[in-house]
Amino acid sequence: MELKAIRVEIPENGNIIIGQSHFIKTVEDVYEAIVNTVPQMKFGIAFNEASGPCLTRVEGNDAGLKALAARNATAVAAGHTFYVAMTDGYPINILKRIQDAPEVCGIFCATANPVEVIVAETEQGRGILGVVDGSSPKGVESDEDAKKRVGFLRMIGYKR
Repeated sequence: MELKAIRVEIPENGNIIIGQSHFIKTVEDVYEAIVNTVPQMKFGIAFNEASGPCLTRVEGNDAGLKALAARNATAVAAGHTFYVAMTDGYPINILKRIQDAPEVCGIFCATANPVEVIVAETEQGRGILGVVDGSSPKGVESDEDAKKRVGFLRMIGYKR
């Protein structure tokens, strides 16, 4: 077995979601989850099939984000994984709807941070062991840091 760390692309001013699912209709169900929740969101979805023709299936409403999602999927090359590249919205707006899709098994990350996907490669293929999402902590927040966090959440409308 060989371990690899694969850096994925994040769209400019956007986010990615990386998850695992178990069925070819993932791209259609994730597409519907997004457009039915945040219709103005721009996105691309790629899903790596793990049997049959083993193709990367692609959907979305933005050609550039579809291409980016497909590049991430093919770079990681792990079966039954999906990649959403998105702008004009945030993962918090759609994550629960994606998780509610019957074939979605789990989410590895939803982020705008730099991400490395840790992959194990065997003779059979590849699987995601986990992700490195952003940077390591530099300390514990102070009272002033907590006030800034609370202020930021209120400024962007997520808290009153």
